[in-house]
Amino acid sequence: MGLWNLYFLAKLYLYSIGTLKPGWWMNFAFVILLLVPLHLRRLRIARNVLAVIVGFAIAYHESSMPDIGRAISQIPVLLTFTPSYMFELTRRVISLSMVVWAVIAVLLYFLVNRWVRVTTLVLIALVVMPVWQGVGTFVANATASASLASNGDEDSGTGKKRDEQSGSYDQQLAAFRANEEGRHVNFTPLTTDANAQFDIIVVHICSLSWDDLDLVKMRNNPLFSRFDYIFQNFSSAASYSGPAAIRVLRASCGQEPHKALYDPAPPECHLFAQLAQAGYTPQALLNHNGRFDNFRSTVTSEIGVPGVTIPSNDGLPAAMKEFDGSPLVGDYDVLARWYKQRIAAGGGPVALYYNTVSMHDGNRLPPPNTNLTSLQSYPIRLQNLLGDVDKLIDLVAQSGRRAVIVFVPEHGAALRGEENQIAGMREIPTPNIIHVPVGVKVVGLPAGSEHTGGVTTIDTPTSYLALAQLLSNLVAHSPFATGAPPLAQYANNLPQTRMVGENEGTVTMTTPTGYVIHTPDGVWVEGK
Repeated sequence: MGLWNLYFLAKLYLYSIGTLKPGWWMNFAFVILLLVPLHLRRLRIARNVLAVIVGFAIAYHESSMPDIGRAISQIPVLLTFTPSYMFELTRRVISLSMVVWAVIAVLLYFLVNRWVRVTTLVLIALVVMPVWQGVGTFVANATASASLASNGDEDSGTGKKRDEQSGSYDQQLAAFRANEEGRHVNFTPLTTDANAQFDIIVVHICSLSWDDLDLVKMRNNPLFSRFDYIFQNFSSAASYSGPAAIRVLRASCGQEPHKALYDPAPPECHLFAQLAQAGYTPQALLNHNGRFDNFRSTVTSEIGVPGVTIPSNDGLPAAMKEFDGSPLVGDYDVLARWYKQRIAAGGGPVALYYNTVSMHDGNRLPPPNTNLTSLQSYPIRLQNLLGDVDKLIDLVAQSGRRAVIVFVPEHGAALRGEENQIAGMREIPTPNIIHVPVGVKVVGLPAGSEHTGGVTTIDTPTSYLALAQLLSNLVAHSPFATGAPPLAQYANNLPQTRMVGENEGTVTMTTPTGYVIHTPDGVWVEGK
């Protein structure tokens, strides 16, 4: 088989460390294609061309990469990336050490092949490996069945109720879907007392998770101690911006399946439509142009209130360049200008949806940090973002007005990377990516009462429905009204939501011991 032996040896190694999912019969058929003797030169050339295509297709199918249809659909997106960002992504996939080891492997192959029939060894390995794997799977299944039977005996003997997460993963996901379908948060009209009314400012942040905070050692940033509420176990459910925006803008209802996000939702599911009925004027703002993935249209559609437009950021200086080369404005600059205009305009309470992509992968800082990769600049950009939100809180407090500021990320940046995903890749919405830090700050309470009792921590598994319920509680009984209850009381009995992440074709679900992945092939595998 010549150099094709290297192809199979590499795959055998990747099988052994769990990077590839073996498709043994496809590989056997491929070997036969390579070993059939052909005497005509043109047939050998045709076979080699076909073999390259088949070899790539089999390896891609066995990998954890998105299905080929999904990959092809992302080509137009990749073409919008700047050359520097494409080069950065390439370096994440192909490192110098990988190139060095590949060269060493080729040299060793030519050396060993002089005395050993490598093709014979490869064929033996392709027979032994699936047999060995089959025996291991049989033993594991037998052990699991025995354990399950033992647990069943114990349950029947004690009469205890089975765990609510019992059943197959398909059954658990179906139960989750059925439960979420009927959930809804109602909003009551805001108080007519002007002194108890308040604005709501939702700061929706691209690319920030608890895991990212841990990696850059910023979990204890002073901003988080200023929040009145922290959701420690919040699920963003999505790992891409478009679906994440739809989910937060539909926060008044339970978690929808990914495909349902692109169908019309009932009016009561649109958070800002609910706030409008409660007495708020919805507004929207971005620190980017919103053209990428048609994000601007997604926001204006899903905000649920006709006539909401997104003003441009003309006249504000660019703080950095986006991954597609577009200028990106500093968060405080955008929010401060909007807030000053909001004060000058006066009027009743406003509900603002603000989206920032300052933390998005591929962004580039101005000099002297231009040469930093987006991974290297992430701590600098994060420090700036957290500082800008901190300054926004001060700006509102100094104005003498009242507001509830919501800090909610879309999804993580995947800075750490995972076994089946390079850093920055979010195709599989793992817990490290969808477990995000959410904070809520009540600004403008009377002197001496602000932040009384410290931060209220919500540790239970939650998602957007709990955030909507907290806002509903604050709207129904304004914390600024005379005789308002302690802030901690507003967070009592918030609805819980299991951490289920969703993308096109892929679902992840937490389990008592970790998480599982429902692949595009329709099977469940243990997450690593």
